[in-house]
Amino acid sequence: MTPAQRLRQMANVINLSTPLGLAVAVASRSTLSRGPRGLVIAAGYHWKLPYAGAFTLGNVILYRAPQGMAGSDATLLGHEERHSTQYAYCLGLPFFAFYGVAAGWSLLRSGDPASRNFFERQAGLVAGGYVDNHNRRHGGPADQRIEA
Repeated sequence: MTPAQRLRQMANVINLSTPLGLAVAVASRSTLSRGPRGLVIAAGYHWKLPYAGAFTLGNVILYRAPQGMAGSDATLLGHEERHSTQYAYCLGLPFFAFYGVAAGWSLLRSGDPASRNFFERQAGLVAGGYVDNHNRRHGGPADQRIEA
């Protein structure tokens, strides 16, 4: 691991996001294995929320895919790894609030929670399996005008 990857790993343990990820993985009966670059792969996540093929909590990447398949897509793994770095620079659990605001902004501006979401754009929309609906939705609250 590079010094930056080790720093991210340590930061995410200290800021409690990785321990939370491990707790969710154990509670959901996911299978844990070591991943590359200080990441932990949790395979077989089956809870209904969040609705995603994979998501990240600290340095733990939880996949719905079974063991052996989870973590095998390098593009998706890279996207989730960038979220791991975001947890570190957001100081852990505050990431949830920041991400929620960014998702709400995106929903308001584009009609979906990812297209204008700073965190998803920084992690790579397409790499995460998202469609870029960057153009603002017509007829939404941002398009309403007061006429005199």
